[in-house]
Amino acid sequence: MSHVDPRFGAHLRAIRTDRGLSLRAFGQLTHRGKSHLHELETGAKAPTFDTARHLDRVLNAGGTLIAFVTAPVDHQAEADDLLARVRASDVSAETLARLEAVVDDLASAYPTTPPAELLPRVRRHLAYVNRLLDGQVTLAQRRRLIVAGAWLTVLRATVHVDLNQRGPAGAHLAAAHDLAGHAEHPEIQGWCLETRAWDVLTHGDYRQSVELSRQAQRVAPRGSSAHIQATAQEARGWARMGDVRRTRRTLDRLERLTANLSVPERAEHHYRYDPTKARAYAATTLAWAGDPAAEQVARSVLTELDPRGDGGERPRRSASARLDLALALLAAGQPDEASMLAVEAITSGRVVPSNWWRAREVLRHVERTGLAEGAVLREAYEAYRPVTQS
Repeated sequence: MSHVDPRFGAHLRAIRTDRGLSLRAFGQLTHRGKSHLHELETGAKAPTFDTARHLDRVLNAGGTLIAFVTAPVDHQAEADDLLARVRASDVSAETLARLEAVVDDLASAYPTTPPAELLPRVRRHLAYVNRLLDGQVTLAQRRRLIVAGAWLTVLRATVHVDLNQRGPAGAHLAAAHDLAGHAEHPEIQGWCLETRAWDVLTHGDYRQSVELSRQAQRVAPRGSSAHIQATAQEARGWARMGDVRRTRRTLDRLERLTANLSVPERAEHHYRYDPTKARAYAATTLAWAGDPAAEQVARSVLTELDPRGDGGERPRRSASARLDLALALLAAGQPDEASMLAVEAITSGRVVPSNWWRAREVLRHVERTGLAEGAVLREAYEAYRPVTQS
């Protein structure tokens, strides 16, 4: 049975009112009755974990509502976990292989799992790695544990970046970089630098983003996923600085790197570069650079990602693609369609806090035009605006 912190109701009401939503409007957004929501806010009724997760997602609360509700305990799973740890006290080859498989599973879950839901899973397995490192292990076993811990730590940092939690993100990126150094694993070090490059880019330091991207390319093995992704990240930095020539030159380099690249076995894996992403990156980058070619590329990417208009198999990427197309349309003088696409992206609930600046940029451009669509976009923006994280 779920345990609910009594502060849940007050926190829910505070977020709703901060969004400027009446109970009636909130009910329409959440598909819940007005009286039911009132009972949740007053504490007359306790939410289930699934309800808390749904409300958190609709309000884009960054996991703060979920934190007040403890999911039901799976006692059988806990008992099995204890037995597994007892059997694995010698850190067997089977234990290490299972742990490495979990790391891949979590990295593959990243594109489709809300950050606030993924974070506790990553933390739990990091704690498990720490416990295994406390036991007696050989040098070879220790290195495999450190590598697994480094991958989990850089993934944890990436989730903190998505939640716009810069302090925790920086701490875990530094830790992952150090762990990768101990394990002599340059690709993980490259990913740490690439992730830092994305973080500073989203906060407006485009010059540093380019420099970090170039550092990542120097550190990561040439042709590795980290090296390729860092090249794409460099192009984004040039685009945000409005340097179309360097943007296109870097995109050409990216195209050469991915020309003969096969699709990986698990294309959804965050740390395995999927060459089918190249067009999406190009669309984003060209849109940010204000390149006239951006609109056509961005439209085709959105069609591929979301052919039925329901978010597709990768709804987070589809939301980003809508914002990219919106930016391209603004550059092409089509603010009305740009506003519609931005509303669709925002109300999907799939725009993570670290990407919220894209929605804000579209809103500012549309509002400057004086179009009536700006009021609709502003309403959606305020209703879904994420709670500030520290």
